[in-house]
This record gives sequence, C-alpha cells and structure tokens, in this order.
Amino acid sequence: MARYIGPVCRRCRREGEKLFIKGEKCAKQSCPMNKRPTAPGQHGTSRKKLSEYGQQLREKQKAKRIYGMLESQFSSYFKEAARTPGVTGENLLRLLELRLDNVAFRLGFGRSRTEARQVVRHNLITVNGKKVNIPSYQVKPGDVIAVRDKSKSLQRFKDILEVSNGRMVPEWLNSDVENLRGTVIAKPTREQITIPVRETLIVEHYSKN
Repeated sequence: MARYIGPVCRRCRREGEKLFIKGEKCAKQSCPMNKRPTAPGQHGTSRKKLSEYGQQLREKQKAKRIYGMLESQFSSYFKEAARTPGVTGENLLRLLELRLDNVAFRLGFGRSRTEARQVVRHNLITVNGKKVNIPSYQVKPGDVIAVRDKSKSLQRFKDILEVSNGRMVPEWLNSDVENLRGTVIAKPTREQITIPVRETLIVEHYSKN
C-alpha cells in the first residue's frame, strides 16, 4: 500500500496547528511549527479564507494525518461508521480510536502513532495473550493489550517509556505501566476523544460526494 514518505512536520504546517504526529517531539521548542508556522510552499505566508468545502476537506485531511491513513482506508471507516447505529461522526472517531496501533500509542507503547504501528507490525504486541500484528485490528471492551513477555526487556521499550511514562492515559483504558499492559474498559465517548477534529465537517464532506 502507498504511504506518505515526505517531511512529517510539513503536514502540521499545512493544517496550521500541531497534530503531534511525532508524539512528544512536537512539544519541544525545536519543533518546526514553532519556527515556521506558515503553510508550506511559495505562498504559505498568506493563508486564504477557506470556503465551506475547503473547511470540510481540511478537517478530513487533519483526521487522516493524525491517525496516519490514506484516503481509501479512511473512506472505508466512514462507510462503516455510517452503517453503525448512532451519530456517524462520533462512530467514526470511535472506530479510529479503537484501532490496535492507536490503543498501543495511548497506552504508551510508542512515542507516536507511527512508532506504535511499527511495534504492532513487528509482532511485539499481544491481545488477550495472542500475537496480533495488524495495526487496524479493532479492540473491544475487556481486551487486554500487552507487550510480549520476550520483548519487555528490549532497550526499545526502555527508551519509549522514558518519554511516554508521564503521558495521560484516557479514561476508557486501564494502564499497568510496570507490566507493559493495559485493558480496554469501555468504548470511548466523544468527550474522551481529545483530538482537535470537528467530525461534523467530515460527515458533511462525504455526504456531498
């Protein structure tokens, strides 16, 4: 599958705000967004007022970039959210939050969602005691997500925990940092999903297509 391999910080500059794609690195003073908050490109210093469609498109792009997805996969999540009873926008964010790579990131098993995705793909994570290497795997309430016993002593996780140990774990997860494991207590509510995205604009965007 194709993937974006360009400068990561360029994506934050395009959206005009920090998306914390690099995790804790984005909070440092050396973050490029602190030095060059303008949009990338020759005319980046002058941001034009967006049309209604432009605002909807930017919200969709923002969500895709935060969770690290391309259009086809994101569109599939939206279709599933639309089929699910309830509010479509909230269903969409809930599906994205319950991805295994995102849960691993929320539990502190990666300094960023990208690193958490790598940890999952490298067979370092288990769900209910079984290896799962699919980043998009949907976890459910009651699932126990943990670092494999053989991998807990890796220097990689020692380095990760030095950075992520103080990160606030959302209320819908229970974290056991000492044993590198966590439990999904419940599906997250909209109030518990803290990403800076207006999901109603995403719904409006897809409803026009």
